[in-house]
Amino acid sequence: MPDADEVDEAEEMPLSLRLSIADTLTLGNATCGFMAVYFTTTGILIPHLTGSQETGMARHSAATAVILMLCAAVFDLFDGLVARKLRSSPMGAELDNLSDLISFGLAPAYFVLVYGMVADDAHQRVAAVGAIVVLLAVVLRLARFSCVTVKDGTFQGMPSPFGALTVVSIVLLELPFAATLMAILGTAWLMVSRVEYPKPRGPLAVAMLSWIVAAMGLLAAWAFDAPGGQLLLQTGCALQLVLGAVIPLFATARRVNNFRDNRREARAAQLP
Repeated sequence: MPDADEVDEAEEMPLSLRLSIADTLTLGNATCGFMAVYFTTTGILIPHLTGSQETGMARHSAATAVILMLCAAVFDLFDGLVARKLRSSPMGAELDNLSDLISFGLAPAYFVLVYGMVADDAHQRVAAVGAIVVLLAVVLRLARFSCVTVKDGTFQGMPSPFGALTVVSIVLLELPFAATLMAILGTAWLMVSRVEYPKPRGPLAVAMLSWIVAAMGLLAAWAFDAPGGQLLLQTGCALQLVLGAVIPLFATARRVNNFRDNRREARAAQLP
């Protein structure tokens, strides 16, 4: 049996030091991001630097790293849902931002950096600049999220999990280096833009979770060299890019239509 002093000490623990269930999920997010960096280093970068001929290792490690980023996105999706349903600790928002920075800032930026070192047609220093832009875009995106209030149900700028998955999808498509770099920079711009994105709630959250599970399956098929696995992966990556491009177009079109409707209503109100 614990001593009475120990029980009193536990009860007097500041609320800010108590982790909730949502905080535990957030820490799982950070762990997945760190492990994605680990597998990118040990399975892709180190074999390349040492001249290893085990190409399967690079494929398995790349797939594992991206799957871990997808798992981080699942943790990020559920920690918000759990926090709304149960409770969140006073440091929940800070933990969430720090974890997102690791999983959706550092991990994809490092993935781009390593791509610039191992790809045949890539330029290492230029890829390093692209990686820095991705990292800084996520930093600015998360900082703005903490201090800017937007209307309920929307994000301002591409959410960092969606942006991270788009960046790694661009790399996995194996496009020419110039096209890859331009697409990565475009994604970074979308993350710091003012384009509105819907928050994943209700049916949209289910759709997002289904898409993540499907992406994990595509990555596993590609990693184990299943028949048609390369084509399936490229199809999934292309769909991710299409989603990343179409959502801003729909959001912009909606804002233009709302602006036109407001102008019509204002003109109608001025008529005698």
